[in-house]
Amino acid sequence: MSASSHEEARFGVQGMTCAACVARVERTLKKLPGVHDATVNLATENATVEFEPNRISLDNIRSAVKNAGYEPIVVDEGSPALMDGRLTEEESLSRDLRVAALFTIPLFILTMGPMVIPGMHTAMLRLLPEAVWRWLELLLATPVVFGAGRRFHKLAWAELRHLNPGMNTLVMMGSSAAYFYSLLALVAPQIFPAGTANLYFEAAAVIITLILLGRYWEAKAKGRTSEAIGKLIQLQPKTAQVMRQGETLEIDVGQVITGDLVQVRPGERIPVDGIVTEGGSWVDESMITGEPEPVQKTAGDAVVGATVNKTGAFQFRATHVGAETVLAQIVRMVEEAQAGKPPIQRVADRIASIFVPVVLLLATVTFIVWLFVGPAPPLSFAFVAAVSVLLIACPCAMGLATPTAIMVGTGRAAEMGTLFRRGTSLELLARVDTVVLDKTGTLTKGRPELTDLETFDIQQDEALTLIAAAEESSEHPIARAIVDGARDRGLEPTKPTSFNARPGYGIESTVLGRKVQVGAARYMRLLGIETVAAEALIQALSEQGKTPILAAIDGSLVAVLAVSDSLKEGSRLAVQQLHSLGLKVAMITGDHQRTAAAIAKQVGIDMVLAEVLPDQKAEEVRRLQGEGQSVAFVGDGINDAPALAQADVGIAIGTGTDIAIESGDVILMSGDLRGIANAIRLARRTLRTIHGNFFWAYAYNIALIPVAAGVLYPVFGVLLNPMLAAGAMSLSSIFVVTNSLRLRK
Repeated sequence: MSASSHEEARFGVQGMTCAACVARVERTLKKLPGVHDATVNLATENATVEFEPNRISLDNIRSAVKNAGYEPIVVDEGSPALMDGRLTEEESLSRDLRVAALFTIPLFILTMGPMVIPGMHTAMLRLLPEAVWRWLELLLATPVVFGAGRRFHKLAWAELRHLNPGMNTLVMMGSSAAYFYSLLALVAPQIFPAGTANLYFEAAAVIITLILLGRYWEAKAKGRTSEAIGKLIQLQPKTAQVMRQGETLEIDVGQVITGDLVQVRPGERIPVDGIVTEGGSWVDESMITGEPEPVQKTAGDAVVGATVNKTGAFQFRATHVGAETVLAQIVRMVEEAQAGKPPIQRVADRIASIFVPVVLLLATVTFIVWLFVGPAPPLSFAFVAAVSVLLIACPCAMGLATPTAIMVGTGRAAEMGTLFRRGTSLELLARVDTVVLDKTGTLTKGRPELTDLETFDIQQDEALTLIAAAEESSEHPIARAIVDGARDRGLEPTKPTSFNARPGYGIESTVLGRKVQVGAARYMRLLGIETVAAEALIQALSEQGKTPILAAIDGSLVAVLAVSDSLKEGSRLAVQQLHSLGLKVAMITGDHQRTAAAIAKQVGIDMVLAEVLPDQKAEEVRRLQGEGQSVAFVGDGINDAPALAQADVGIAIGTGTDIAIESGDVILMSGDLRGIANAIRLARRTLRTIHGNFFWAYAYNIALIPVAAGVLYPVFGVLLNPMLAAGAMSLSSIFVVTNSLRLRK
């Protein structure tokens, strides 16, 4: 089957609560015939599936998810993955939490109050007999366990039906054990050993309420982690002013088609991508590039949808609409990055898939040990310890540790003008130790510019006017640099009356009746023109990595010009920032060694890879990797595609709408190299956050499972209450999410 027959689909999955849920949905999907790969993300609550449509339909894939006990949700293209679904989930949790709290608070006061408030127990017995109060506990607990807590039972039975217990199984077993133990103790106390017919209705209700509270906070926090996508979506205006059949119509932005003429007034957001045809203005493109300064737009310039028109009014022709706009591509890339799994998460998923069965075994062993060696009444102690182990060990925090940090990290990067195409890129970029920069178009502007002009016995403006006029008819990049340089100084060269090019040497023209000859030093020597006076200057310019050009008028040397591909603003500072991060910086170029060394010296580069042909760049990257270096390659994303693909992380330089989306793992929207250091800092901090999340998630389980099992009881007389276990389990998840949210700052 060819790769071209594969399709990729994304849909939401509701009902997942922990890493074990993720593992189960992935296993369910991967077992389906025709499914090649499946990735499920807990934080974004979505699944990405690669499948063969001629072997299995998307409906069948979604049905398999539903049969596994989860709710598949269709996601509209161009909308955030589960913004609406998450809102519905948040509302559902809020409703169930209110119901649970309504019954749990009086139940808690009823059962725990007499233990802390003197005289309360006596007052209650005066009001009603003890048996009535015990039955009232049952009435208050039942709507909590089977009403507000029904979600746990529904999902737990689905988990057990597939012989794949998860967090919901632990919650159901813990709360149900407390409820049914209490129910038996209430209706048939005689079947229990003396002193063990205790009621734990309040524990069952408080467990459900605390976990619902944790889930609700978690849902709100997860909503904040995906705010970056929501903000991007909201940037696009709802309507557009379009010229059709000679009149201006205000239409829905979704109805704009390629080729439409769109009008934009001052202060409005540009609805779609296009090219300015009339008028001009300054446009704030900070949401695309991260650069705060507005950019001037005139006829012929590209404009990007969702950017803000500042001052003037203009008209543009739509070139990209709907899912093809830069904004839609950014949203898609951020979502894909958030859905991807770095290597560290795959390890966590494997651990989580075996964690729950191990917890069930530990709870069983805890129960048996307490039953046989515990103090009187052993059944009560065994029950409390086993339920506490079930609740404290839920692996929610583990499942959230990586995806929440990836979501916040990639969202923050998008706000800074840096796009991560995959979540894996964040982890890989954090581990990079060598950055290889392509010279042309990356370190430099990618086009030659006139940098120096020294004249002999003639005014500079006069000489440059004649030289530029001589070069006016040439299409050579150096000729264009000289002509543009003259115009930048306010000089307007005239057309030459004759023009003759000598390939490899230079040109000869007649300008205003004067013979003008321009070319390399060897051209002057060929013409027999004396160049001794310029030798020192030629040498100095060459050592600076510039290309010296000599000009003669009427047979005498009158000027030495220099042309070079100038460094981009910020290139020096970018290299300094990379060095400050402890990175080795290399430059790769096709230039000869002397020119390359001169550029490298200007910016402080450690290693120069010169005279490298475009098709050899990937080989150079491979060689560095063979020496044990983890390499990030930075290039323009078009000519450098093989090297970008070969590197551990490919960083593509994109400016405005000219984004090489398919080439790099990371894309710098503004083209400013200083963004590389920012991206690496963010990647490192994200990885540190993931490590911190894992430490607390695992340390918490490792430390508290023995406490829940009762190891402190023989020495300190401490046994963890199931209610405290449920609260601690919820708090661990909330800690992990809030720790990840710190990346937003």
